[in-house]
Amino acid sequence: MSSSPSPNGASFSSPPSSSPNDESFFTPSTGTNPTTPTTATTTINTPVDEDPSPFSSPEAQISWPPDGNLTLNWVLDLMSKFDWASRNLPPAEFPTVLPVQVFDRLVLTASKILHKEPNLVRVDLDVDDERGKDCRVVVVGDVHGQLHDVLFLLRSAGFPCENRFFVFNGDYVDRGAWGLETFMLLLAWKVFMPKRVFLLRGNHESKYCTSVYGFEQEVVTKYGDRGKHVYRKCLGCFEGLPLASIIAGRVYTAHGGLFRSIPVTPSKRSKGKKNRRINSNPEVSTLSLGSLEELSKARRSVLDPPWEGLNLIPGDVLWSDPSMSPGLSPNTERGIGLLWGPDCTEEFLKRYQLKLIIRSHEGPDAREKRIGLAGMDEGYTVDHIVESGRLITLFSAPDYPQFQATAERYKNKGAYIILEPPNFDNPTFNSFEAVTPRPKANPYYDFQDVIDSDEELDLTAMVSEP
Repeated sequence: MSSSPSPNGASFSSPPSSSPNDESFFTPSTGTNPTTPTTATTTINTPVDEDPSPFSSPEAQISWPPDGNLTLNWVLDLMSKFDWASRNLPPAEFPTVLPVQVFDRLVLTASKILHKEPNLVRVDLDVDDERGKDCRVVVVGDVHGQLHDVLFLLRSAGFPCENRFFVFNGDYVDRGAWGLETFMLLLAWKVFMPKRVFLLRGNHESKYCTSVYGFEQEVVTKYGDRGKHVYRKCLGCFEGLPLASIIAGRVYTAHGGLFRSIPVTPSKRSKGKKNRRINSNPEVSTLSLGSLEELSKARRSVLDPPWEGLNLIPGDVLWSDPSMSPGLSPNTERGIGLLWGPDCTEEFLKRYQLKLIIRSHEGPDAREKRIGLAGMDEGYTVDHIVESGRLITLFSAPDYPQFQATAERYKNKGAYIILEPPNFDNPTFNSFEAVTPRPKANPYYDFQDVIDSDEELDLTAMVSEP
């Protein structure tokens, strides 16, 4: 047993780490369940050198099920083969594990599911039903291609099942060496349990970021002359990822966070036209919070939209950050999105009768420069405490980034949140250290030149071709 102080000073004991070979492998480690609104933190023991790979070596490459229906054993086999390949095969041999044909079937099946989901997915839990009383929701932040930490997280929290929901808050790829495996694994869980696993989009699920932070090069390296095909299919799948979720009517989650309102004005058309054209008016003197209705109507299918008009809403949702200063203002540090203060958090929570906002988007490298906001040592921070509830930043990639130019590493923990009935608004934080040792891997981007966290963006390069 071990304990770790939480950012608010409390300390809680942690359970022993689970093993994939024991019964607790399928049982979440939820830690302490407080009866008061205080923050509960559990530090989870993670695998170290003596047990670096809990999965056995594969006997054959992955094949698509003849009936097209994924099973738990199929997904577990995928996890096993990805883990083994990351430790035993050079990247160029990855297609011997996941052939292009199987990749195509998985991405196509997942994309059909994702594109049918709304911008704002609702994770509804009926606590009045007997089964609903045992439900748990696991919320996960950025994972950035750190496959082995994702495998541990799933083992620690318990796999998705009928009474265990997962909401992933985006940034599955880039920076880490196994973004493709991570994204494919989460797509497999989505296909297997589409009503229990929800994958939201992060700012790195874009053409611009993946061309700068390594995912495009990773895919091309692993699939060679079929790499461009695989990359294009991934981009198409990114387009279908929803932007935000509402959990149990109490918790809003999104990668970046809040967003602005975009006033629209009808403009007249010549006679004979049945409909009036609606023009957005981004030139407003003051910024105001957007509504969930506006979010629901936003266009999410453009990966790198011009950051103007109605496309500002997805840009805000994916790129914005909280601030300790009141009000809404342009996010000049990133050059995109907004900064919002505690007053905006209170307004948003109160307007929609929510208790929590859980967002991600900021790792330890970003937080070290943020005046007035806590660091990401434990994998999460409570940024705003207001009358109606709290704003939380959650980051699930420990010892991030995998490739770092400076000699001294951040050595941050990752974390995930468990929400429990009856109200699902009193989070339990589960912090964990990185799985060690990581398999040796080469970076897929020039991390020496990309030290800062998504800053100094080339906005002209981000705009998609018409």
